[in-house]
Amino acid sequence: MDWQEEKDELVKRNALAQNLGGADKIERQHKGGRLTVRERIDQILDPDSFQEIGALAGAFGYDESGNIVEHSPTNCVMGRGRINGQPIVISGDDFTVRGGSADATIWEKAKYPETMANELRLPIVRLIEGSGGGGSVKTIETKGRANLPGGLGNTSGFDILAENMATVPVVGLGLGSVAGLGAARLAASHYSVLVKDIGAMFVAGPPVVKHIGEDLDKQELGGHAIQTAAGGVDHAADSEEDAFECARQFLSYMPPSIYDLPPRGEQLDDSSRQDEMLDSIIPKNTRKVYRMRKIINSLVDQNSFFEMGKMFGRSIITGLARLDGWPVAIIASDPHFYGGAWTSDACDKIIRFVDMAETFHLPVVYLADCPGFLVGGEAERTGVIRHGVRAMTSINQSTVPWCSIIIRNSFGVAGGAHRPVGRYSVRYAWYTGRWGSLPLEGGIEAAYRADLDAADDPVAKLKEIEERLNRLRSPYRTAEVFWIEDIIEPHKTRPLLCDFANLAAPLRTPGPVSFGMRP
Repeated sequence: MDWQEEKDELVKRNALAQNLGGADKIERQHKGGRLTVRERIDQILDPDSFQEIGALAGAFGYDESGNIVEHSPTNCVMGRGRINGQPIVISGDDFTVRGGSADATIWEKAKYPETMANELRLPIVRLIEGSGGGGSVKTIETKGRANLPGGLGNTSGFDILAENMATVPVVGLGLGSVAGLGAARLAASHYSVLVKDIGAMFVAGPPVVKHIGEDLDKQELGGHAIQTAAGGVDHAADSEEDAFECARQFLSYMPPSIYDLPPRGEQLDDSSRQDEMLDSIIPKNTRKVYRMRKIINSLVDQNSFFEMGKMFGRSIITGLARLDGWPVAIIASDPHFYGGAWTSDACDKIIRFVDMAETFHLPVVYLADCPGFLVGGEAERTGVIRHGVRAMTSINQSTVPWCSIIIRNSFGVAGGAHRPVGRYSVRYAWYTGRWGSLPLEGGIEAAYRADLDAADDPVAKLKEIEERLNRLRSPYRTAEVFWIEDIIEPHKTRPLLCDFANLAAPLRTPGPVSFGMRP
């Protein structure tokens, strides 16, 4: 029996799918400095690894003889592929077909990759542009009715998006204007990226916002500078190619799902390496700052630090790294911003990052230099204590192995939250450490007000009290009563951290954690 007619039909329909929204729409995409969805998939995946699913789905028109006379593909291209050899699920919005709006969406296909990633326990990468299958006012006319958000016949699929946050690594790349449901899909990621000057994310775009009296262009409303500072996305990439590389790097630290453990990388850096530069990097003058990222890069495996959320909650640095090849989650204070104090934004950043480490079984290393919570009017207006106790709770609810290095300051309630309480964790302090209920600066005047008021020379009396207390608050006095485990020379830190990573490796337990990570 000859099946040539059926073969020809299959070839014809697959060719139609490759045309996307048509040559004119593809040209417009390129003129806007953006790749098409199929070009993006080819670039981010390992060569020849894409296995497309649902290419034949779309809207078709036929003549009386059953021949195709009209065709519009769905605006979702999806399937499976590989990144650095690791199987993943990928879904991409096709902006050449109705700008990714609901008019061109087959809801079952749009949800399919999310379900596939969840059931197969594979990471998912979302290439997002447009409303991501969200609404358009034109839908009322094209469908003959208005959609009810959350209605039974037209769900957003956010249930499976939320489930995936607690199950598999999720990467969202904003590769153009991203609004509505598309913005929600980008935010509901463990790692999210906008392309500079091309990508923008907003709940509603400039035409809608103009109706409430704000005349803003896309970048003013939701460009990379806005969203990285607000914590809406983690990173701004210089180009689409840069965004793809960021996704590859992030996934290299992640397990395929919570049912696996993060894989060990190559051991290319000497675990016993010591850097004597660290012995003098902390200034004696406590008012002077230093570069925490220089310390991080000295301690972790060379070129392994992958920072996340750099422009948000900037008194805290978060990122992934390797120690003797083992992936770890790094938290560190940055004294360049608020002296390293915990702000409301910094607390939110800690919560999200610790939750991710807990979800994917990543040991935590905290390089602490925290003078406490931010104080003053701004702190109270932003509810820092409410955010702070949530951050402390996330740390204390974590079960992953934890190692703390007190670099300099550890004061007050936030300073005390450098490790989980009530369970074993590894803790060291550099000899540059200083701690207490609150810093002496400002505290002496409050605690010794009567003595200062009674002194003939209050300035001299203040200096006398300060010198006396400084002798007593020496970190070695604390070590005498075993309130700190060990005080170490800074250059000896890396070998200890690598030892921690090797000890922590067999303690990690795959499987669900007690609570699912929220975006």
